[in-house]
This record gives sequence, structure tokens and C-alpha cells, in this order.
Amino acid sequence: MDNSGIGRRIAHWRDRRGFTQADFGQLMGQTKRWVQDIEGGKRQQDPRLSVLTRAADVLRVPLEQLLTDSQPTPPAGKIRPAETLGVIDALYQAAASADPPTPAALRRRLAYCCEAFQACHYATLARELPALITGASQAAHAAPAGAQSEAQAVLSRVYQLVTSYLHKYGESTAVPAALAADRALAAAERSGDPVQIGAAARRVTRSLVYQQRPQTAVDFAASAARRLSGDLTEQGALGLSTLGMLYLSAALAASSQERTTARVRAAGTYVDEAEEVADRQGGDLDEDYTMFGPTNVVLHRMDVLLRFEDGWAALEAAEDLAPEALAGMTRERQAGHRVSMARASLLTRRKDDAAKALLEADALAPEEVRGRPATINLVKDVVGATPNPGGELRALAERCGLRA
Repeated sequence: MDNSGIGRRIAHWRDRRGFTQADFGQLMGQTKRWVQDIEGGKRQQDPRLSVLTRAADVLRVPLEQLLTDSQPTPPAGKIRPAETLGVIDALYQAAASADPPTPAALRRRLAYCCEAFQACHYATLARELPALITGASQAAHAAPAGAQSEAQAVLSRVYQLVTSYLHKYGESTAVPAALAADRALAAAERSGDPVQIGAAARRVTRSLVYQQRPQTAVDFAASAARRLSGDLTEQGALGLSTLGMLYLSAALAASSQERTTARVRAAGTYVDEAEEVADRQGGDLDEDYTMFGPTNVVLHRMDVLLRFEDGWAALEAAEDLAPEALAGMTRERQAGHRVSMARASLLTRRKDDAAKALLEADALAPEEVRGRPATINLVKDVVGATPNPGGELRALAERCGLRA
């Protein structure tokens, strides 16, 4: 077996996926030196097939891509990404009886991970979330009676973040995401904090959509918004952001169904409700990492229209976005908007604009493009609809593991 060729191909795909040698080694359960040796063809024995299979899973490429220099084939899209496995495993592991982290330390790590999510640093989350899940569970179990509410609120917020992270990978991680969402809601209810209850309800709503129960998701989100409205309003901007995002979650769930006049009207009504809440709140605020406000409402209105495959109306809605307001959004929201613009452009047969938007999204947040099945499929559609894809678009397709 040509170890140097295998090592060269591993190094190529590791770089394409944005992993450092240390990142790849951790995902493989190996050291950085091990990665350096295998990439340099210095290991004495041929790599075992099981090792190469694991490497192919981590790098999200077919096994043959590590064995030969043939062109890549499209990813299956429903295989659970290897980088999520450590996070998923942590959901099923009992909390050890070790000393739990302090509440202050937990909150610092949680804030760090929330900021990593907003910056689309999903490889960072793959590394950090397992220990955060364990630490938050330990703290909740060990907290005295007087500190239980705070500990359960933190535990809920950790599970909410895990749910959002797993939802990035679509159907392949829908089951563990649903488990995390249910745990988030249970912990939030135990905390008695209306903000955490409302925030967890958003994650349950999205999980219901992934479980092919969109109408149940609509009813659940709308019911939670009605039930919590008074308590959330009393919480000021933090509560209003939570309430507004609940209405936007209901809108996205409504637009996940087959298009009918009634559903289009219902989804639009929920967006209008969110807009009223945003007006009461004022400007765009990142309360509880929501970035809720008038700009986020417009972004969601556009996404709702795209789910109903109304590209022209989505582009028209995007005209209400002020460039300076969009620039103030998180990197995740900015990249997501460019992906939405690409989708709208493709629906309206503006293939060059679609390619441009995807390239901008990739430059801004590579992991938001190359690691998400839905976005990879969009890249595939744009390449397929373009008779002569340019070099930059071809390169993007290759970075996504597609045949360009």
C-alpha cells in the first residue's frame, strides 16, 4: 500500500475541511504526532482498514478518496458526521461522580461555546460540548436545594446549544437532537425560568419539524408563546427576544409544510407577530444569543418565503435589509443570509448571483457551507444548473466533497 499517497490525500482533505493536525488527531482519538507521521508516510505499518474508514468518516469523503486520486463523489448526506459522535455519545453517558465545575466556570465555558456557535466554529463545539454536557449534568446533580433553579437553567441552556449544533447536520442527527431538546425543556421547566422555558420550546419546535410533524410544531410554538407571553414581557428585552423568536419558530414550522394559501397566511401572521414584538423591544439585540430585532425578523420572513419556494418575494423582502444592520448580525446569521440569497437567486434563475452568494458565504464562514448537508446540496444544485461553472465555483464544490 502506498502510505505516502494515503498520507498526502489525508492531508489534502484535512486542509479542505479546515481541520488542523491537532483537530484531526482529536477526532481520530490520536495525537498530533500520529497525524504528522501518517501524513508524512513515516508510519512503518500499513494503516488498518478500520483506521482509514474512520478517517474517511471524519473527513466526510468516500473511502476510495483516500485510496486513489479519483474524483470525489457526492456525500450520502444522511450518514451521521464523525465530528458529532463525541457530542452524541456524551448525551448517553451518565454523569461521573467527580467534583462538578463551579457555576462561574460553567457559565464561562457556556458563553465561549455560544460565541463559537455564532461564529460558525463548529469544530470548536465538537471539542468543547462533550465536557460541557458532563460538567453541567454534574453541577445540576450536586447543586443544593437553594441553587437548583440556577443549575437547571444552565443545564437547559447547554442542551439548547447541543440541539442547535446537531440541527446543523440535518436529518442525520435529528434523533439525538430531539433527545437534547426534550432534556432542555425538562431542565427549563425545573428551573422555573420563563426565558429558558421559551428558549427550550424553540428547540423542541424545530425538532418536531425534523421528525416530520410540522403542524404539531406550529401548535406547540404558538401555545408556548401564548402561555409565556405575560411572564416574558415582564422580563424586558431578554423576555421580548425570547417571545419574538418563539413566533419566528412557529412561522418556520408553518412554512415547512406543503404550500397552501392558509399556510402562507398563517406563517406570515406569525412573522408579523414577531415584528410587533421587535418594535416593542427596539433595535437588534443579542439577548441570550438570539440577535433578535427588526433585522432578524426580515431574515426570517425571507426564509419563510423560500421554504414556500417563492424566490421573487424572498428577494423583494431582502430589499428591506439595511447593509449596516446586516453587518451587525453574527457571522452565523450573515452567512445564513448569503445562503438564503443563493437559494432565492437559483429559484429565480439567477445562477451567477447564486454562485456569488455561496462564495461569499464560504469566505465568511466556511464551516457553515462545507459542513451542512443542506448547503452542500445547494452548491450541488447551483453547479448542476450552471452550464460552465467557473473556477471558483468548481473549487467550492470540491471543498464540499462534490464532483465539480
